[in-house]
Amino acid sequence: MSSRDRILARVRAAVENAPATPAATRDYLTSHTPDDPVAVLDLLHENLADYRAVVHRTVTAGVAPLIAELLAAREARSVLVPDGLPPQWLSGVTSVRVGDTPRSTAAELDHVDSVVTGCALAIAETGTIVLDAGPGQGRRRITLVPDHHICVVRVPDQVVASVPQAMSRLDPRRPLTWISGPSATSDIELDRVEGVHGPRTLEVILLSG
Repeated sequence: MSSRDRILARVRAAVENAPATPAATRDYLTSHTPDDPVAVLDLLHENLADYRAVVHRTVTAGVAPLIAELLAAREARSVLVPDGLPPQWLSGVTSVRVGDTPRSTAAELDHVDSVVTGCALAIAETGTIVLDAGPGQGRRRITLVPDHHICVVRVPDQVVASVPQAMSRLDPRRPLTWISGPSATSDIELDRVEGVHGPRTLEVILLSG
C-alpha cells in the first residue's frame, strides 16, 4: 500500500460516521446596488477609477475619435486588433495594426504598444472587467503582455451590478479573464508596482448608445 492509499484510508475512516453535510443556503442578496442603470454605471466608473483604471465615457459617434486620441497620446506605433472588433472603432487610428494569431510569441506581443478589445461583462460593485475570448476580445495573452490596454464596455448591455449577476451570464467553459485595474503588486514595504504580470495602463471606455 502506498503512502497515498494509507492517507486516504485514514481520511475515510475519520469521516465514516460523520453527520451528513447540511444543504447550502442560497438566500443571500445577489446585489447591494439599487436597480437603477444610472447608479450602476456611476458605481462602475467609481470602482474602476479606484483601481487606477483610466475611465472615459462616450457615445457611438465618439468612440473612434476617442480611441485614436488615446493611442496618439501614448505615441502607439502599433496596436493589436483581435478578430471581431468593430472596424468603425478604429476608423481614425493611424498606428500599424497587428493581428491576433496563434503563432505570436510573448516576445512579439511585448513589442506591441497597445491593444484594443471589447469585453464580455463589467461588474459595478467590484470594478471588474471580464473577458471570455469572444469576438473582439482575442486570446487571453494579448491582454496580459502589451503594456497598454484599451477596453470598450457597451452600456448598459454589458454592465451588471454584482458578481452573482455576472456568473449567471457567463459561460464557465470559456477562458474567463477577470481584470480589476492595471496589473499591480506590492512588496513587503507596500510599495505598489504596476505592470508586473499584465498591462501597466488600463483605459476603459464606457460606450453608451
